[in-house]
Amino acid sequence: MGRCVVCGVSSRLIATRLGLCAACVRAGRPGWADQARSAHGVSRRPFRLPEAPPSTPDGLLCRICANECLIGPGEVGYCGLRRAEASRIVGGEPERGAVDWYLDPLPTNCVADWVCPAGTGAGFPRFAYRDGPEYGYYNLAVFYRACSFDCLFCQNWHFRRDTGRRHSPEELAAAVTPRVACICYFGGDPTPQLPHALAASRLALRRNPDRILRICWESNGSMQPALLDEMIELSLRSGGCVKFDLKAWNESLHVALCGVSNQRTLENFARAARHVGKRPEPPLLIASTLLVPGYVDAEEVSAIARFIAGLDVSIPYALLAFAPQFEMSDLPCTPRSQAEECLAAARETGLKNVRLGNTHLIGL
Repeated sequence: MGRCVVCGVSSRLIATRLGLCAACVRAGRPGWADQARSAHGVSRRPFRLPEAPPSTPDGLLCRICANECLIGPGEVGYCGLRRAEASRIVGGEPERGAVDWYLDPLPTNCVADWVCPAGTGAGFPRFAYRDGPEYGYYNLAVFYRACSFDCLFCQNWHFRRDTGRRHSPEELAAAVTPRVACICYFGGDPTPQLPHALAASRLALRRNPDRILRICWESNGSMQPALLDEMIELSLRSGGCVKFDLKAWNESLHVALCGVSNQRTLENFARAARHVGKRPEPPLLIASTLLVPGYVDAEEVSAIARFIAGLDVSIPYALLAFAPQFEMSDLPCTPRSQAEECLAAARETGLKNVRLGNTHLIGL
């Protein structure tokens, strides 16, 4: 049972670590921002991560993501990877990535599995090996060990314990076997190490000409717009997709849940949507939202869905049921009532392709 330190309300839908209810955050009531900063600070200290994006006067500016950290000597950026050293920023270079990968049999549990070539055969025969699920093929799942957000509900938070070994783009590209149909970058998030991922993608495509090899991304969307353009170009021509996790609509709520603003994410999503008509099938752009009990409710989903529909009603939108994780492990799974309300709210906006995922978790 959590308690909001602002209004004093207690509820099992208030995460103890955050100590805030959604109503106080959205209303901007005094004290919410200080409490949110404190909660994220406590969450990040055990992993020796900066409690907020550094803004050191005369620090070196990192432009790879929306945080635009000003990193002073001996400091690291918010992602925990990029750091100031000898008057330059190091870490996350194209030559060395903090990354792991594995072969995942298709069809797999992907955010886009209900619309992508691997799960449905969409785009066959140009972009899919089968006119249906690609049984017998693999996804090269590439996990980057850094992130530009600090989501208190992160399901892959364990990467913070160890940034892992460093690998070159050549090593990653060499992992593409003849039965690999797609490469999907996730994490953490690929954003802090996009130069490495882009280099590996281009190399893999050059080494595998005249066959299907889709380049896909699963990201919080906080990257520099120029990097997003490069991602889109690779996905467009290879038959891959760009999956944006739109975690919340209200900026204050996004800060409370994820530590930083969602402004760049929304701007980048709109930027990516300009390319949707260039390749209707398989869909280039997919959105998803995790239905965090007590926080990401029908109000949030309706606003996100209206935003998406205003760009293109054909963009697929997945609503994902929540399982207790990390600093929100004291919350329940998504209640059925919340899932149904959010699904109805998304469909009411006119979006043509809305799906409820992780249904096995609903109501547990």
